[in-house]
Amino acid sequence: MTDDMTIELDGEQYVVRAEGDGLQVGRRVGGDVTWLDAVDGGLLPAPAREALERGDTADESLRTAVRGVVGAETHRGG
Repeated sequence: MTDDMTIELDGEQYVVRAEGDGLQVGRRVGGDVTWLDAVDGGLLPAPAREALERGDTADESLRTAVRGVVGAETHRGG
């Protein structure tokens, strides 16, 4: 996958992309994307990795992974 995908969670839109073997998550601010974090693909459950490869933003395992990244960023104060 080479394109960014948008996932809406709890009324907020997040941008996700495959980054090497992992997942990168960001937020669109105006016309730009502020990248929050990148997660090593080995830390993602297999169904989330597969959904990312398919570009399936409706897959609940991928959505759960993105929620985890966003929650960790919020917890760190980002």
